[in-house]
Amino acid sequence: MTAPTGPTETGDANDVTEFEQEFSAPATPGAATAPVGRTPLVIKLLVAATFVVILNETTLVNAVPRLMTDFNITETTAQWSLTVFMLTMAAVIPVTGWFLQRVTTRTAYATAMITFSLGTLVAGVAPTFGALLVGRVVQAGGTAVMMPLLMTTLMTVVAAEDRGRVMGQVTLAMSCAPALGPAVSGVLLHFGSWRLIFAVVLPIAVLVGFFGFKQLENVGETTSSPISWASVVLAAGGFSTFVFGLSKVGHSAWETVAAFIGGGVALIALFVLLQLRLQRSDRPLMDLRTLKTRNFTVSLILMSAGFMAFLGSMLLLPLYLQNLRGLSELQTGLLVMPGGLAMGLLGPQVGKVFDRIGARPLVIPGSIAMVALLFGLSRIGADTPYPVLVALHVALMASLATIFTPVFTIGLGDLAPQLYSHGSSLLGTLQQVAGAIGTALLVVIMTNRTESLAEDGASKADAFMGGLQWAFFAGGVIGLVVIAMSLLLPSKAETPAGAHGGH
Repeated sequence: MTAPTGPTETGDANDVTEFEQEFSAPATPGAATAPVGRTPLVIKLLVAATFVVILNETTLVNAVPRLMTDFNITETTAQWSLTVFMLTMAAVIPVTGWFLQRVTTRTAYATAMITFSLGTLVAGVAPTFGALLVGRVVQAGGTAVMMPLLMTTLMTVVAAEDRGRVMGQVTLAMSCAPALGPAVSGVLLHFGSWRLIFAVVLPIAVLVGFFGFKQLENVGETTSSPISWASVVLAAGGFSTFVFGLSKVGHSAWETVAAFIGGGVALIALFVLLQLRLQRSDRPLMDLRTLKTRNFTVSLILMSAGFMAFLGSMLLLPLYLQNLRGLSELQTGLLVMPGGLAMGLLGPQVGKVFDRIGARPLVIPGSIAMVALLFGLSRIGADTPYPVLVALHVALMASLATIFTPVFTIGLGDLAPQLYSHGSSLLGTLQQVAGAIGTALLVVIMTNRTESLAEDGASKADAFMGGLQWAFFAGGVIGLVVIAMSLLLPSKAETPAGAHGGH
């Protein structure tokens, strides 16, 4: 998956397959990559698996009312079915950089899919809400490995001039899956209980995992490096505590929220200091030398701001459609589905265009369009025609497709091969944190504005509409950071020393 940075673990020479010889990690200049224009089988398999596991992250969004009824719990408690997944992702992803360097592609894949499938089974048959939470934690543990594994493998086996096209296919898993999650669950909940969601996902996950493992070949070489357990504890405790504090914004006393967020920040600071010390002996859990690469750092900031606006806004539209317009879960799911499909279908096309013309002609107009559309959504009202809402949402998702694919490609493409797994890990971690920040921030803005208008005598519907408009406007303001960062991007990533350019 990455070029070795230390002594390599060698196996029997007979275990080296023809595939491994053709698509081994480009540890040295001249190492082979996949032919331009052809997506390696390993990437297709990983995209399919990643789509399945990430789709599950948002499938319970529409199921919260059902969980409240079945388990006789409050909405705050039921929301833990979503929060615990996010917390586990935030805790586990920082470890994946080290993990992916230590194990083979097949081992990482098998670990992720078996873990996810077991978690799905536990959640689907859970007799109590506590058991459901255990299942969600196990599911998230498997999910946390898949995206860094996919990104790391892609950067290793795909030629530099072809990465945009292939990265566009990754958009299906990265952005389309979470966008389609509520839509899929809305359809399933129309036909059965919330358990049907897990009953449908489980056999798909098992089949994808089984056939994927049979076809998958190891890519690259592993490294033998000790793990810093202090780093694991600090990373898991810091990121999960920080994200938990954000999830309590607007639901708990500000003193409690500040304590969790402050505690999380302190632990993350200690984690960073420890990684800087471990880097001197090449033993960091998460190698922060990735941040010395300018384009990667700019891409991180841009992607973080983009996900804050994306995930925060993705939460707002279903709230509006169900709470104000009175639509059912199924109707809401069908209305937001075209946007998710648009993002997924456009991803590969955007990738092809990126390979030809570079990032700036795509990302800069896409960023401006995203901000304009979020401001446009801040002007919707209680009687805005549904075709207008669908058009705005589809256009927003399309603009995001022109941003995410080029930025992912150019950010990771500037890293040295031995940093691919660490870069993917850092990107995935900040994606979770940014999503949590964006969701918390926009919900707080909406809630505070709604309460303020209600106190001034506005009707319940008008107060909610006013709060929603302010939240969408705030998403547009966050998007201004995306525009600013897009202006700092180069057109193409430069192939670093030691990487294979694919020429």
